[in-house]
Amino acid sequence: MNSTVEVCFVCLGNICRSPLAQGVFTALVRKEGLQDRIIISSAGVSHWHVGSPPDARMQQTARSHGIQLNSRGRQFQGSDFKRMDLVLAMDHSNLSALQQMRPMAELHDKLFLFRSFDPQHNNDLEVPDPYYGGGKGFEVVYQIVERTCPNVLKHLKTRLAKKHE
Repeated sequence: MNSTVEVCFVCLGNICRSPLAQGVFTALVRKEGLQDRIIISSAGVSHWHVGSPPDARMQQTARSHGIQLNSRGRQFQGSDFKRMDLVLAMDHSNLSALQQMRPMAELHDKLFLFRSFDPQHNNDLEVPDPYYGGGKGFEVVYQIVERTCPNVLKHLKTRLAKKHE
């Protein structure tokens, strides 16, 4: 049986942090040859940018590291939890919004802060929102995402192994 797992990266508007995580993670999954086993998406907790491409500054940052961002903004829905194996919120505000969509019992072992997988989080679990800052903020977010995604992949490989048993 060829089982799959599904992950969704979630930020506020789905135009900066979560599309970057989706793009970086997609490149990593392809490099590992797991694109048929891991389904990757991103979303926002707000509806402000539904249908919009990622922020041009985030696209430029991603391109400078060889990553293409092809997603379009969408709003996360409570019903998305049913099909997701892992939902990763970029900050505590996003986490709170996601927790309000479903009873905590349904979110157990499914909803986490993205930086809880960051080997260098130093108890700072927020991925800063670069939207209102300068260009340096986009690079800071890229560095966080780039070093965190391998641990997310390791976690999902464990889930795949359990589904395969």
